[in-house]
Parts: sequence; C-alpha cells; structure tokens
Amino acid sequence: MPDVKPMIEIRNVSRHFGTFRALDQINLDVAAGEFFSLLGPSGCGKTTLLRMLAGLDTPTSGTISIDGADCTEVRANQRPTNMVFQSYAIFPHLNVAENVAYGLKRMRLGRVEEARRVDEALEMVRLPGFGARKGNELSGGQRQRVALARALVMRPKVLLLDEPLSALDKKLREEMQTELRTLQQSVGITFVLVTHDQYEALALSDRIAVMFGGQIAQVASPMEIYQRPTTRKVADFLGGMNFLRGRIAAEAGAALTVETERFGTATLTKPPGFTASGGRATVGIRPERLRVLWDGERAEHELTGRIANRAYFGETTSLSVAIDGLEAPLSIVETNTFGADELNIGAEVRLAFDPEALVLMADPDAR
Repeated sequence: MPDVKPMIEIRNVSRHFGTFRALDQINLDVAAGEFFSLLGPSGCGKTTLLRMLAGLDTPTSGTISIDGADCTEVRANQRPTNMVFQSYAIFPHLNVAENVAYGLKRMRLGRVEEARRVDEALEMVRLPGFGARKGNELSGGQRQRVALARALVMRPKVLLLDEPLSALDKKLREEMQTELRTLQQSVGITFVLVTHDQYEALALSDRIAVMFGGQIAQVASPMEIYQRPTTRKVADFLGGMNFLRGRIAAEAGAALTVETERFGTATLTKPPGFTASGGRATVGIRPERLRVLWDGERAEHELTGRIANRAYFGETTSLSVAIDGLEAPLSIVETNTFGADELNIGAEVRLAFDPEALVLMADPDAR
C-alpha cells in the first residue's frame, strides 16, 4: 500500500474471557482506502477483533483508534464504522428502499435527501430501480447488495464485513467477490473483511493478516503472503505446500545456504523471525511450482518419481508423486492442456523445479 496515514490503529489489544485469551497483544495498522482481510480458522480471534472495531465488544486491554481518534470506549452507534453481517439481516416486511434507509431515520435528513441518499447507495451496488421490491423477493446476491447499500448509505469511514459471501453458492460467490472489490475501489473507503476462505482473501485484499490462536502470524500483500509465507502454519493454511527438511550450510547476512532433501543446495532469504535450531531448516515449495516433464523435455533441475495418487479437477489434475529419499510424496498441480489428466497411478514421471521457488520457514522444527 502507498505510504498513507493509518485509518485504523490497534495497539496492544487483548481480549480475555476468563482464562481464555481470544486476542493476545494485537498490534496492527490499516491504511485509509485499503481493502484489508483478517484471515484464519474458526476460533482464531478474527471476528472478536472485528466486533471490537465495530464497538460491539471492548478490549480487556489496549487501544483502538479510527481516523486519529481513540474509539476504545466509544459506543458502536457513535463510531465512523458500519458493519455487514454474515446473515445480511434484511427485513422481509420492508421494501428495498426502506431497508436501505433504516439507519438514516435517526439522522432526520428529510424525505427528499433521504430518498436521494438511498438512490445513490442502490446505484453504487448496481440495484437502481429496486427500491419498491420487497426484501423477501430478492435473490441471495441481491440481498447481499442491499445489505452493502444499507451500510454504505451511512457514509462510514470504515466498512466492516463479517464473512458476507459465505451463504452464497460458489459461482455467485465468485461473481460477488469481483463486484465487492470493484465497489471498494469506486467508493474509496477502508474495507475490513473477516473470512476463513484463503482464496477469497487473496482475490480481494490489498493486504492480509493471518491469525492463529488470538495472535497475528503474518501481515503482507496477497502475493507476498502466498509466495513467501514466513511460517509453516501460514504456508499450510494458504493453500497446499510441500515441506522438506534442510540443513544450514552457510549464513551471510539475510542469505542462508541450505542443503535440502533431493532438491540440492539453494541460497534462500532468511524470513522475519527466523531462528536457527541446531542447523536445521524447513523449506517449502508450492505444488504449482513443480512441473511434469514430457518426452523430449529437459530441465536444469529434475527429480524422478512415481505417481502415488491423482485427482481430476477439470482444468487441473492434482498429482501425488513418491520420490525416493523423501519422507512424504510431493503434491503437484498440472493444467490438463499438457495431458496431466492422462497420467496413471504407478507411472514414472520426471519433475522440473526452480530453486528460486523454494521458501525458507521461520520455524525449523515445525513439522
């Protein structure tokens, strides 16, 4: 993200429920105009943190500032935020315009200004002319857009989204992801999304915070967090990863020379938080960074193995290839234009890889 002032500043925030620590010393900045995602498994603390930003819960300790103002103790209805819930909470007995205008009533804008604001919000979410339609006459995607319009009509500085697409089917969900990102870019306000879907976070976000056990494991752009995860736990959560044992042969500043199982020696960048443990290292490589070599093809770096399993996914085939000397088979993803769907279990295959695709983990003993 560009070097702009934070819209959200979270400092040393913890939330305890008895002896259970839902959040433990969270520190985080979210920039103005950023699409930011909180990603993690159920129970990691991401929804608790979102509720604190909304003012629906209060930290046990620490502070939360929004647009430069301390909001730690500010009530939800007095914060410059609005929230879209997983359930949408569309009132079925009200029409679309009445649903969207619901929060405006306490502002006493007058009928003309209120109607203008409602029309403007419906235009933003591509539902012009839907004002008279009843809430129970809407499709899932339309209800989601009405919920967005109802939040945007209040003109918040921060829009909070609690898994707003989880109730949609796969095709509609993918369509709404595109629309949500386009909407955020057009209105230019800060969006904070909670999701457990890594692909949704990668598709939508400027930056992602991956959370486990009430703590933030890594904050980075989608490309950085996917291609350069700092820990095995982050790497495993963000799609498949092949893990290899390694041994540190030499160290020069941020560069480490690592001898790996069957992948030779590679010079890798030391990740933040890296700790040496008896010279051991854990190295990862994504399945799509391995490639089957067909007859006549050659590569500088090759491995040979046998297909132990395969799964057909239409456009791709996932292969599990057993390699002598490796503890576990390697996972490979091949597009079917190359004929991977025709490879059978037991077939011998040659694999190409680039040592630059190897990633060093910060936790060498996490296996």
